[in-house]
Amino acid sequence: MASTAAAPAPVVMVTNDDGIDAQGLRFLVDQLVAQGRYRVLVCAPDTDRSGVSHCITWRSALRCKSVHINGATAFGVSGTPADCASLGISGKLFDGLVPDLVLSGINIGNNCGLHVVYSGTVAGAREAFIYGIPALSMSYNWVAGQSSVNDLKVAAEVCIPLINAVMVEIKSGTYPKGSFLNIDVPSDAAHHKGYKITKQGKYMARIGWEQTVYQKPSVESYQTASMDIDGEKDSDIDTSSANDLLFKRVIVKRSYDEEEGEDMDYKSLADGYITVTPLGALSRAEADVIPYYKACLSRI
Repeated sequence: MASTAAAPAPVVMVTNDDGIDAQGLRFLVDQLVAQGRYRVLVCAPDTDRSGVSHCITWRSALRCKSVHINGATAFGVSGTPADCASLGISGKLFDGLVPDLVLSGINIGNNCGLHVVYSGTVAGAREAFIYGIPALSMSYNWVAGQSSVNDLKVAAEVCIPLINAVMVEIKSGTYPKGSFLNIDVPSDAAHHKGYKITKQGKYMARIGWEQTVYQKPSVESYQTASMDIDGEKDSDIDTSSANDLLFKRVIVKRSYDEEEGEDMDYKSLADGYITVTPLGALSRAEADVIPYYKACLSRI
């Protein structure tokens, strides 16, 4: 009798925007490798690229450096999350291998509501989705002064059942092709209330500006998710020019419309659910504004 060759392991590629050394990515890769059911690839920025949205590198070549990560084939790339997703699924970096599923994260800080516009994490998944590869973006709702590195590890663990379920659907040919998934894990990841399908809401950490004399970047990201917050020092004062003005971003307030409903992403995340929000590639205006603009144009 002819022997039947075992089916090759499904291929999962991981990217992020916090950089290839970020603990969220490393915990996620560790969990995937421990499953023993996937071939794991990593193509992630070689430095922190948080908040770069869907920016791509066009004029210069990308530099890719092999990085040792146990159980995975990994490269740090001198590009954005969208660059990394695009290169990683191209078949050029991994000797012709194209992933069955792209995972972007786990980000330090939630990516709910309008934050998906700014998010490099979401962009990594969106880029793969645009080119026909199923993708998930994953974030943990880090709270400065409250969350710990172990919470980030638990966040990776609780995402694995969802990843496994998605891969089963992909391999059976039943996974829908019209969206990608944006997942946010609540702050108390160990005691989450379960997975919940949600809609993108209007949550936003509103940004303002303050004048400063310090040349170093703001100590907080736009999500106030920095894990290593330290104070500014006198050595950070910019003395290059007395005529230059320096401004840094600051959080003005966080807001969302509570009347949006119980099935909105940030409201559900705050209530302790792991939110699973299907997203598309396009940003469309509300349908009810179309007649207004048609009428405006007719009067021009």
